[in-house]
Amino acid sequence: MFKKILIANRGEIACRVIKTAKKMGIKTVAVYSDADDGALHMRMADEAVHIGPAASAESYLVIDKILDAIKQTGAEAVHPGYGFLSENKLFAEALEKAGVAFIGPPKGAIEAMGDKIESKKLAINAGVSSVPGHVEAIDDPEEAVKIANGIGYPVMLKASAGGGGKGMRLAWNDDECREGLVSAMNEGRASFGDDRVFIEKFIEQPRHIEIQVMADKHGNTLYFGERECSIQRRHQKVLEEAPSPFLDEATREAMGEQAVALAKEVDYCSAGTVEFIVDKDKNFYFLEMNTRLQVEHPVTELITGYDLVELMIRVANDEKLPMKQEDVKLTGWALEARLYAEDPERGFLPSTGRLVQYTAPEEIEGKVRVDTGVEEGAEISMFYDPMIAKLVTGGKDRKEAFDNMQQALDLYHVRGLSHNLGFLNQLCGDEDIRAGNMTTNFIGDHYPDGMTEALLAPKNPKLFAAVASMIHMRELEEEQGLSGRATPAEPFKKGKFNAFLGEKDKIEYKIKIKKRSDTHVTVKVDREEFEIESSWSPIEPIVKTMVNDAPVVMQLDTSEGGSILSHDGARIRVQLIERRLAHLLRLMPYKEPPDLSKFLLSPMPGLLVRLSVKEGDQVKAGSELAVVEAMKMENILRAEQDVTIKAVYAEDGDNLAVDQKIVEFE
Repeated sequence: MFKKILIANRGEIACRVIKTAKKMGIKTVAVYSDADDGALHMRMADEAVHIGPAASAESYLVIDKILDAIKQTGAEAVHPGYGFLSENKLFAEALEKAGVAFIGPPKGAIEAMGDKIESKKLAINAGVSSVPGHVEAIDDPEEAVKIANGIGYPVMLKASAGGGGKGMRLAWNDDECREGLVSAMNEGRASFGDDRVFIEKFIEQPRHIEIQVMADKHGNTLYFGERECSIQRRHQKVLEEAPSPFLDEATREAMGEQAVALAKEVDYCSAGTVEFIVDKDKNFYFLEMNTRLQVEHPVTELITGYDLVELMIRVANDEKLPMKQEDVKLTGWALEARLYAEDPERGFLPSTGRLVQYTAPEEIEGKVRVDTGVEEGAEISMFYDPMIAKLVTGGKDRKEAFDNMQQALDLYHVRGLSHNLGFLNQLCGDEDIRAGNMTTNFIGDHYPDGMTEALLAPKNPKLFAAVASMIHMRELEEEQGLSGRATPAEPFKKGKFNAFLGEKDKIEYKIKIKKRSDTHVTVKVDREEFEIESSWSPIEPIVKTMVNDAPVVMQLDTSEGGSILSHDGARIRVQLIERRLAHLLRLMPYKEPPDLSKFLLSPMPGLLVRLSVKEGDQVKAGSELAVVEAMKMENILRAEQDVTIKAVYAEDGDNLAVDQKIVEFE
């Protein structure tokens, strides 16, 4: 077995590989850029080597720097993780020449299947069911329009070397096709150094289901069940689960056998994933093969019991797979939620900044798992993917896995930047998702504007009022015990006051505290009673309770004159006030936010790639105003109505802060 391996990656996947290597008694080497100096993965490893500036094109993507790190440390093998150089045949070739084992597939398989255009051709030649399309690279917008019309809209434009949602654009008409080609080429070039783009038919009402395969160098190729990855946004997966609630055993077997046949066609070894688009009638079409470990591999590990990273290492060490196909059993259910640094209340725009507070839920074997590469105080920079962590939950069935996920999401505490924890919680509570009714268009169809004010409203506001009352009484009791503090006002002392929920249109309830002890309180909200048990103390931002014998976890943030509580994806401000003063609060006017409609503001921190207007221009609704790049994704900012440009405040190449003025309208 290898004595030392180098992980040519960063963040959570580097930490994930290090954990398995340590379990196997293998020493590890981390590499890190300027932006990752001091990061968790470099401190978890036995050794760490600096490889350059923050930009991945100058560090993690530079093969020679990785080779230098190997020479410095004497690593015998390299695990590439995913992204970066994981599907780069030149990297595999360089390692082979250096006599270093690559913990991944052979360079021939990477070349054949890692390239979306070539893999599609190979799949067609092998008789694998494939999506109709044009499998030659296209670089001319007018040619793209001609081809798209021949295929029939909608079409998908895809960067040949793309992945993780980068370099992909859906087009419903000629204009979107032209723009999509340019953006897909730009993103492919920026992220993968390859601007080739092809076009294929977009299957409507599709489900994204993929098969995990594993092969050794001795002719053994197995499939490890499937993963449902239909809940995605901008082609980037958000929720994944295993198995799929949609497949029957016959379809699962057919997809698995076809995935294995495709892997054998290219003499594949190591872990790989064959992705399929599945229509409403369970017809499946080959999409692509990822010749690497997938981000969502933990759900497969939970339901099969196999450590896929360990199997990859053993296969790279010329060992045979220790199981046969009939040994691979799917037990229970697993769900993965991707915690992103993004703002669902601002159209899911990327967020950057420091994790001022960061507490993950406790890991419980088979029930809760957290894969992350950050800790409190870490910074999420604009240079890399915005994923903070992967939260994985298991259960004996699908309902239990989802219930465990919602509770774990409520226990996940992140402050300092915008994130999607509340949105993930909303998804996990969505009735359609719970019923398994979903397609890859689900988020776009059900949450077109992200987390709106209506979605943030709690389904049971009385529950929030009751917990807020318990919190307030505990805070008053704490203050009462401090030297020099005044005793609570008489109405609070007697447990009688009013609760106001919300900002503009407040909901009002009468509160009565009927019984209370150190760990128990009975709260009457209007006519409904809540029995609350909790050992919560005022220093804790997470409020763990049992309400009417059911577990309820809420997150607490302070607000001027009140508190903000979050639970199950809902969030609301709660104010508690003496009953005799309640009429005064009702009279307080709501302060409307300032009108910024005359400005185009940068919705995120990022690079102004292109400013498309100048002072005096008359712009039609829907026209491009600017393109801002963040987290390697291009975001086109468009005019919402016909406008005239009054002033310009930024220029191409500027690094923009969130809400920074770009242009002003007349």
